[in-house]
Amino acid sequence: MTLKQIKKGIKFKMNNNLQKLEFNKVLDILSSFCVTDNGKKLALELLPSSMEVKKLLAETEEAVNLSYRNSFPSFYEFSDISYSIKSLQNGSTLNCPAILNLNTILKTANELKNYFNKDFIDITEYPILAELFNSLYSNINIIETIDKSIIDEFTISDDASPELKSIRRKQKSLEQDIRKTLNNIIHSSNSKYLQDNIITIRNDRFVIPVKEEYRSQIKGFVHDVSNAGSTLFIEPISIFELNNEINQLKIEEEIEIEKILQNLTSLFYPYIEELKVDFNI
Repeated sequence: MTLKQIKKGIKFKMNNNLQKLEFNKVLDILSSFCVTDNGKKLALELLPSSMEVKKLLAETEEAVNLSYRNSFPSFYEFSDISYSIKSLQNGSTLNCPAILNLNTILKTANELKNYFNKDFIDITEYPILAELFNSLYSNINIIETIDKSIIDEFTISDDASPELKSIRRKQKSLEQDIRKTLNNIIHSSNSKYLQDNIITIRNDRFVIPVKEEYRSQIKGFVHDVSNAGSTLFIEPISIFELNNEINQLKIEEEIEIEKILQNLTSLFYPYIEELKVDFNI
């Protein structure tokens, strides 16, 4: 019998014994207490270990005693970072969700360090846990910068850069001018030509719904037609240049957001190894 066959036989026998012990049910219960997906995965992959069991029991005892002394620490949910780490190593720019996820890891590390470094805790009583807590890396400057710059997974804050704030201020001003001009049309004698007294958007341009039979009464550009063909969505000539200006500002906004994401991503470049350690701990 070869060594490979022996190992295979031992593995089969162990798996069979674990099934009889309903070890999988124990792991299911354990994983239900995990906050992160990676934590659940690690819990479900655990196997009995005669070599590690004493250390693990000691570690667990320390954790129980610490929780009695200082309640339970806070944990945030965060996703796997392997793809983000590869992107950082390649010098690529991360998107908002990825940046927020890395920032959450730094926040978690920061809260855990604060949790463990309370004045009433004697860290010499927790030598195993102290090694873990002391290995955590956090960076308040990065945390505060990202919190100021990103509102959620889809939104960059106006405060992310002076340029972005200026661009968006100009956009709002132009939108107000457009709405004012279109409202004048809606509430004038031209209102009888409209299907509804509303302002809407088609092809990223502000338009008004005009009855098909009155097409020639509103000078402008048709951007869409209703399913029945009875309504034309027309951009009046009077707001043509304003719409152009807004679309140009949107392009400038996208360029500025890309710059912001590049700058925020670059904050993590020097700390790739620290992020890996934080994630694993």
